[in-house]
Amino acid sequence: MKRTLFTILTLLLAASFLLGACQTGTEPEVAEEAKPDEVTLVIGFTSSITGKYETSSGRQVRGFNLWMDQVNDAGGITLSDGTVVKLEVATYDDESNTDRIQELYTRLATEDNADLLISPYSSGLTAAASIIAEQNGKVMITTGAAADSNYQQGYTLVFQIYTPASRYLTGAVDLLASVGPEVTKVAFVYEDTKFSTGVVEAAKAYAEGMGYEVVLYEGYAADTSDFGPFINKIVDSGAEAILGGGHFQDGSTFARQLHEKGVDTNLFALLVAPPEPDFADLGEAALGVIGPSQWEPLAAYTPESAEVAGVEWFGPSSDDFVTAYTGAYDGEEPSYHSAGGYAAGVVLQNAVLTADSTDPVAIKAALDAMDLMIFFGNIKFDTSEENHGLQIGHSMIYIQWQEGEDGLSKQVVWPKAGATSDAIYPIP
Repeated sequence: MKRTLFTILTLLLAASFLLGACQTGTEPEVAEEAKPDEVTLVIGFTSSITGKYETSSGRQVRGFNLWMDQVNDAGGITLSDGTVVKLEVATYDDESNTDRIQELYTRLATEDNADLLISPYSSGLTAAASIIAEQNGKVMITTGAAADSNYQQGYTLVFQIYTPASRYLTGAVDLLASVGPEVTKVAFVYEDTKFSTGVVEAAKAYAEGMGYEVVLYEGYAADTSDFGPFINKIVDSGAEAILGGGHFQDGSTFARQLHEKGVDTNLFALLVAPPEPDFADLGEAALGVIGPSQWEPLAAYTPESAEVAGVEWFGPSSDDFVTAYTGAYDGEEPSYHSAGGYAAGVVLQNAVLTADSTDPVAIKAALDAMDLMIFFGNIKFDTSEENHGLQIGHSMIYIQWQEGEDGLSKQVVWPKAGATSDAIYPIP
């Protein structure tokens, strides 16, 4: 009887516990769903907030920042294991000064612990930054830096977005041969800097190989503001076409003063300056001027053209980029420098996804193997010991300022396959 009573009391006690649990709503605990890991990728670079490269560098950085903001706003870059990669930047003003570069990029690599680097604007500044990137084992994407020589120093971690300088003006010589077969005398007047010198050395050799007589070949200091002596030499030489220039400020001044002096020339092609939207501020002095461009909104790189070329397509279209850029920067039209900054980000994003990792060694391997088309054009890097990182996929296009219904506008005039208008020749 006692055993039976004990059993009954035990069952009643267990029932009371169960009833209490039901009355208080207590339920079995369920483990929370695991959240994906989140890592931060720090990208270091300098920009020319001040100094002679301010215009072009500013646009380059705005393009890059737009890409970064879009990626972060979309939640980051997601790897196959669910890891989310968020982006941060460490950046300084290099003041367009080569002497500042080594100090600042050393700080980015060692004190700021940047995981990856983006180059400053210009070949000269990038040459200084490349040394630091290689010494500190940092992968660096270079944009706004076209000099071939930077990729012939034995570096293994530096990768170029732009078409190399050796191919910058050769297309202008081809255009001249197409529209002006009667021209025989050519003048090269150029900024005496690493980038410009590399461009015109290659273009001069190319022109001479096509039978042109180079009647003037002369460089000017980067801070030149009076082109009168050079213009007089051009006139005295009997040149029928002028090629050269350097960067935006000197190129714009050169074009304006050539127009003011009423110099007749059949073809006038300048580096860097003409593709910038601000070049139109020269008015009549801009009319007919030709410039090589890394990218233009008119250039139709699409998934369909990637398929024809037999390469992978990645990222947004040109239209998407232009819409986003003008929306982010109060209607500012993107130049090829803007597009170059954005392209550096797109290439970096593809490399991280292909590597499926933020490990620099894996990202380098992805860049070495890259062969794709983005809104900017084809991207492929030379992996030879002699030219490692040199861009071999991308090609230049050539624009000319022409009179349209709404005033001056840029038209693509070369190559013919991508032309939106015939070239004005000779310049009126």
